[in-house]
Amino acid sequence: MGIPEGAELCFPQLNSSCKKPAYPDQQALLIYVVLSIVSLLTVALNLLVIISISHFRQLHTPTNILLLSLAVSDLLVGFMLMPVEIIYTDTCWFLGDMLCSLYYVVDYTITSASVASMVLISVDRYIAVCDPLRYSTKVTKRRTQICVCLCWVCSLFYRFLLLHDHLQQPGRSNSCLGECIVVIENVAGVADLVFTFIIPITIIVVLYFRVFVVSLSHARAIRSRAAATTAKHSGTVTVKKAELKAARTLGVVVVVFLFCFCPYYFPALAGQDTSVDAASVATEIWLTHFNSCVNPVIYAFFYPWFRKCIKLILTLKILKPGSCNTQIL
Repeated sequence: MGIPEGAELCFPQLNSSCKKPAYPDQQALLIYVVLSIVSLLTVALNLLVIISISHFRQLHTPTNILLLSLAVSDLLVGFMLMPVEIIYTDTCWFLGDMLCSLYYVVDYTITSASVASMVLISVDRYIAVCDPLRYSTKVTKRRTQICVCLCWVCSLFYRFLLLHDHLQQPGRSNSCLGECIVVIENVAGVADLVFTFIIPITIIVVLYFRVFVVSLSHARAIRSRAAATTAKHSGTVTVKKAELKAARTLGVVVVVFLFCFCPYYFPALAGQDTSVDAASVATEIWLTHFNSCVNPVIYAFFYPWFRKCIKLILTLKILKPGSCNTQIL
């Protein structure tokens, strides 16, 4: 969206000032309402996941620890990143160049941790389905907690490394005062593309495909056993349900991830620098953040226990003494 001629300056007393974004009132109102709803939904849905897993002891499992990490990163997106972008949709950046650079470090760290959590979840499900007999010994709560901590620490270190030039020279990408822009050069952009998009999506697709194949073979084995005592039609229905469930989960995960992240990485794919502006309604940025709103739907609403937890939370039954020991599963 272009800024119209004659728009007010961010700093009227300075000739090097940027022009304030000026959108028609109705358009600005629509943008605020839509983005605010997305932000509130992101916070609310992920907060429900966090409360559910944290409160009920029966849900303190390695798999749910990974879901908790994903929910925390997605909650931070809705609570910290989205509001900043909403505020600066129709105004300038007045917080200074250093805070601008730190904002992007936080932004990228949270996003990377979210993607890494998705990868860990796919690994967890792969081991649970493909090596169920040794799952309890391979995947323990302590090991899972260590993996989650490493996930966040590595994400922070990686983003400091990627943005160290902007931290050493804050505002180096700004063309005028009142901007908050970070330009990731092509080489760094390609590295970012590989480590936070290509490798994660490859791991997720390969592991989920393997899970699908193994689930299908299990379903066929069940059908073969059932065929000796039950009708063939019943076994066929079981196989079809297993196929559909595995395919649907895999399809939703991959399609949503690609849909949300492809636009952001398109410049790197095209061999161009990646420019990110906090004070704009950048579709590609909001798509990556929208993934944080969809994640709790994909990874939590598919679980029956989550629907039960929502009822207990919304009816305030979790405030009763001993509610943490409620049988959820």
